Amino acid sequence: MKSIVISGPPAVGKTTVAMALAERFGMRHVSGGDVLKEIAARNGAPRGGDDWWDRPEGMAFLERRMGDDRFDREVDGRLAEIFEAGGAVITSYTLPWLVSDGTKIWLAGSHASSARRMRARDSMGHDEALAVTRRRYESNVELYRRLYGIEFGRDLSVFDSVIETDSLGAGEVIEAAVRAVEGRA
Repeated sequence: MKSIVISGPPAVGKTTVAMALAERFGMRHVSGGDVLKEIAARNGAPRGGDDWWDRPEGMAFLERRMGDDRFDREVDGRLAEIFEAGGAVITSYTLPWLVSDGTKIWLAGSHASSARRMRARDSMGHDEALAVTRRRYESNVELYRRLYGIEFGRDLSVFDSVIETDSLGAGEVIEAAVRAVEGRA
């Protein structure tokens, strides 16, 4: 099976869906965020757990990325190679616009819904989680427009399926993603 890419705004459930799809279809899971963390660590940024992006160190690295394209370009190049090799479920903000073929799924969700997920996942308050999700999303929009001319979160024409997550539980989102993949097979 060709590769699958899961994209969407921060804290929408991309990793949860990607891991479930990888298990379901016997594929490997590759996190674009983990690849970027490896690059960040190699470039002197402190590296923490899953919530690193949402903490001051991760936000500082986001600012560094905004001024230095090489980080994102390296990640995207590595992910494109993995995608082309096939057999992977990849979480990535940009890959759906940069590759053709495979299955591309956008997980749509509001900032409020993402903030609820982030609060539960990262043990932070509502206002902080809402501010972080908005800042990360707006930074992605700006960064990817500048890097690639991508209208992140606005131009969804490259996706095979768009799944609205706000009113669904994790299991329902996963099943909708399974149906989307099976419909492309």
